[in-house]
Amino acid sequence: MDNRLQYQFGNIDIYLFDQLLKGTYAGCHKVLDVGCGGGRNVFYLLQNEFEVHGIDPNPEAIDAVRGLAAQLAPQAPADRFKVAYAEDLPYPDASFDLVISSAVLHFAKGHDHFDAMLRSMWRVLKRGGFFFARLASSMGIEPLIEHLGHGRYLLPDGSERYLVDQDMLLQYTLELGAYLHEPIKTTNVQNLRCMTTWCMQKL
Repeated sequence: MDNRLQYQFGNIDIYLFDQLLKGTYAGCHKVLDVGCGGGRNVFYLLQNEFEVHGIDPNPEAIDAVRGLAAQLAPQAPADRFKVAYAEDLPYPDASFDLVISSAVLHFAKGHDHFDAMLRSMWRVLKRGGFFFARLASSMGIEPLIEHLGHGRYLLPDGSERYLVDQDMLLQYTLELGAYLHEPIKTTNVQNLRCMTTWCMQKL
């Protein structure tokens, strides 16, 4: 079996992989992965001359991604990966060409928390930079979810998530002064949950 793709890209989110294949981020240099976990979405970036940074609230995840970076980009300083929260990013305004937020925003505790996380990520993005988000949504499973309050829902798979819908994402896109460089896309996983891809450029 040919494992070259696995060696090159690791276990990257397939929709982030799609953007890389399209060359969307070819002009990006400095990248922040918010909620980086063990580094599944930075495997390729670390090996290809991107300046990769990451935050996660879990210290064990940061230890893991630092270990991965030490293997794939030994010249990169370990302190590029920090224990921090999405709503309180420890970076100056307009620091990054690309901000990745994969499976993070749907852990918001409510509307205010979601707004704080999103605007924090947007703050550190440069003008002309790109924002990639994958997050749970209600799109396509509206009759199957139970509202628990403050934008959080019980999903058919038994999980509790903060859910967005298309109108909400389009309103934020307008408020942030952004451009949707890809249409909003949603994957329905057998009516158990829906995951939406939200790709913006900061104008």
